[in-house]
Amino acid sequence: MRFIFIFIMFPYFVFADSMYFMPYEAKEAINAIIKEIKQAKSEVNIAVYSFTNREISKAIRDTAKKGVRFNIIYDHKGNIDDNMTTIGYLSKLKNIYTCTLKGKLSNNKKYFGIMHNKLAIIDSKTIVFGSANWSKSAFDINYEMLLISQNKDYINQASKYFNKMLSECEKY
Repeated sequence: MRFIFIFIMFPYFVFADSMYFMPYEAKEAINAIIKEIKQAKSEVNIAVYSFTNREISKAIRDTAKKGVRFNIIYDHKGNIDDNMTTIGYLSKLKNIYTCTLKGKLSNNKKYFGIMHNKLAIIDSKTIVFGSANWSKSAFDINYEMLLISQNKDYINQASKYFNKMLSECEKY
């Protein structure tokens, strides 16, 4: 009977979600993102408004050097002119495609929406999402959350959504 219990419970341990709350678990959250990126085998799709974290960008650089393909969607206006953003640096590297996405025009035609996602899909097996931009303030001083999951339904739905955004994206 003990063997059956372990066999039945095993999938829950393998596919358990991880959740982090910043600023209290900032280091653990950053390390979790980096770990997932470094374990990628073929493709990582990222959509994010503000991406200034150097540790994560270095993990992307190193993983891309191993042949993993990255597609990164940044907000059309969100911090892309800022010297601290990662878009200029990452866009020059092999296996990394960067683009910007302009939000939809408001009904009153005065404002454009923004890329408010904080999303990564890794090898169509893992999804990383939450409220936290990949920036110093998001991890160190803001009250944010980050979830990492292997939920296939989430991944499939997010992948369709990502591909729609990517098709509308302008190469950086």
